[in-house]
Amino acid sequence: MQERREMDLRKVEQIMGESKGGVVDNKDILNSSKQAVNNMAAGNNPTNAVESSTALQRFLDRIPIASIPGINNSSAAVMELKTGDCLGDAIRLLHEKNVFGAPIAVDALDMDTATISRKFSDGYIGFIDFARMVLWSLEIGELAKSFLWDPFFPVHSDATLFHVLLLLSKHCIQFVPVTEQSSPKVIGFVTQNAVIQLLLQSSGLEWFDSIADKALSEFQFENDKHAVFVCGDQSIAEAMHILWQSQMGAVAVVERETKRIIGCVRNIDLHLLLDNIDLFNNRKSLTAEEFIHMDQSEVDSEPTIERDLGAFLSAGVLTLRNPFLPRMDSPVTNKKTDTLKQAMNNLAATKGNFCFLIDEFQQVQGVVTLRDMIIQFAPPSMDSTIGRGGFFDSALEQTGCHIEKGTMICDH
Repeated sequence: MQERREMDLRKVEQIMGESKGGVVDNKDILNSSKQAVNNMAAGNNPTNAVESSTALQRFLDRIPIASIPGINNSSAAVMELKTGDCLGDAIRLLHEKNVFGAPIAVDALDMDTATISRKFSDGYIGFIDFARMVLWSLEIGELAKSFLWDPFFPVHSDATLFHVLLLLSKHCIQFVPVTEQSSPKVIGFVTQNAVIQLLLQSSGLEWFDSIADKALSEFQFENDKHAVFVCGDQSIAEAMHILWQSQMGAVAVVERETKRIIGCVRNIDLHLLLDNIDLFNNRKSLTAEEFIHMDQSEVDSEPTIERDLGAFLSAGVLTLRNPFLPRMDSPVTNKKTDTLKQAMNNLAATKGNFCFLIDEFQQVQGVVTLRDMIIQFAPPSMDSTIGRGGFFDSALEQTGCHIEKGTMICDH
């Protein structure tokens, strides 16, 4: 046990303190993290032992967003939409600016919306992405002034990774906007992929491995037994319809006879239809198999720290044409016998947002998303003495939860 404790401390020092290549270059954070692991290991009395979830909470609560490279370098790159923008203009703007999504700011000239905005955070009413607008307009069949958006739950740059973890696990959102401490202006985004990469920095610590080393079959993911796919000979228009219906962000493409996976169509790939208007006009005759082989992008095989971490924490990750994503004909896959850590490493390496669960015949059994993985590390109960006031109460309020007798209670 003593050897394990010493290993934990060395691991904390390695992942938290190493200058340029480390996640955080901050001695105070390193010392706090060491103390957290010391507290976890202290004492032989079982009543004094700290649960794994609480140890994880304390550890993540010592990683401030502002200390992570990249988050303070993107303020000029964050594009905003206004509540007065119509759907067609918003689609064209995001497409032209090569931006996947943007926060929706209250238009000062729109007094009705301005009145409503007082109920929302920091003058923003939501976040909208390019793919959702395209699919919505095709399904509904008309353009409109108002449209569907994701909720907007910003954090200040002095918040911690634990705050972000709470928001991503509670709400179906892909990004957490980061705002300046002195103003409500969005300076960047913390993504699900960034959180996964940061969690993986804890590999080797007992409280992390106790969760991550379990086989995927031991978890109950939302769609791990629900395969959503189209056959390669179906049209891309049919694939888009399934994307809209499933709201999963991706649909597998399989061979009709063998049901073997040959690729996938993702929400973010829909820009190809607007890049080439002929593709859009022929979407009802263009097959899904033809479409996935049109992706000729080459994934960078030499990642850097700046790209791996900084870019994923800044607005750069919201690029519509993202060269770091896997090609459509090279989907990310795992088997249910793989561990959660293996799946996390798979997505971190490929920069993907999901992996398809396949059997020995390469047939799709289900899908696991980044959010599915993040939820496994969201503590079901918390020490009521931790974090009273400050960011902790703010985080719980935004996630619709509160602490009662040491347990997190969801209000709705």
